[in-house]
Amino acid sequence: MTREAGDRLTQILKELCPKADVELVATQNEVDRVHVVVRMKPNQQISKLVNSLKGVTARRLFQEFKWLKRRLSGGHLWSPSYFVVTVGGAPSGAIKKYVESQRQG
Repeated sequence: MTREAGDRLTQILKELCPKADVELVATQNEVDRVHVVVRMKPNQQISKLVNSLKGVTARRLFQEFKWLKRRLSGGHLWSPSYFVVTVGGAPSGAIKKYVESQRQG
């Protein structure tokens, strides 16, 4: 993913999260991965949120960056899997700092 496409991905996530009633705490994208930290209510289903975010972001990025689909393995922006970890009472500032430090180079 290029810097431009990654920046647009962040913008799209900032638009989508409030609509899904979740708070986007931090996001960091790299060439081959994206880190997203959200704050959500315990009764919200993470699987539905992830599926929605993946579907909408892929659709929009493919519309805006026509070259992107051709550059991806199998033409898919996202892998079918994802990793989730809960952070409980950890300070959101520390989590945000950690995620933002994950950018390589």
